[in-house]
Amino acid sequence: MGLESGPNWYGGLERMRMKSFFAVAAVALSVALAGCTSDGGSIFTSNYGSVRDAGYQLPAIPIYKVDRKYHRQIVNYTTKEKPGTIVVDTGAKHLYFVMKDGKAMRYGIGVGKEGFEWSGTARIALKREWPVWTPPGAMIKRKPELAKWRGGMPAGLNNPLGARAMYLYNKGGDSGYRLHGTPEWFSIGKAMSSGCIRLMNQDIIDLYSRAEVGAKVIVK
Repeated sequence: MGLESGPNWYGGLERMRMKSFFAVAAVALSVALAGCTSDGGSIFTSNYGSVRDAGYQLPAIPIYKVDRKYHRQIVNYTTKEKPGTIVVDTGAKHLYFVMKDGKAMRYGIGVGKEGFEWSGTARIALKREWPVWTPPGAMIKRKPELAKWRGGMPAGLNNPLGARAMYLYNKGGDSGYRLHGTPEWFSIGKAMSSGCIRLMNQDIIDLYSRAEVGAKVIVK
């Protein structure tokens, strides 16, 4: 049987060409959206749009108002820690999720304000999506208006823990500190918290999907 000729054959060839064109264009678009860093990694500036998650509509973050160095990105990272470890650099306001081959996913963070700084090693003991926030007694003493949430503030867009929380325990048990989201995206890169490490909601969702219960967390 010979090759089909005529209009149908040319039409099929044209459709194949168009499919190839769109496939290449899709790959190029995904690369362009991710962006590149100066060290050859990827920066995910386009990943801060509105997100529908567990019935909640997270608003888009005006990421152009956040310093580029705090945008989620893959960077070169030399460490003796194994992949899956989380390293928090409170001075630089960066959190690193250690990956293979000398890479890490880096996130911008907000850290403890003066008098609430801490350092040490812990483990992720619990993970919660859309967690309830219960202010500790010491915080209620400082801010009596929070007493109404003594029994717990329900999950939601205004909850201080944001869309996700990972609870840090050490040898003494619950450290009281969390890795969590925040509706206050403008606090990233600043020292404003009571000691917890906060990330933009879109970033904590990403980190939550990578980090496992039992993972080592180093805060320095």
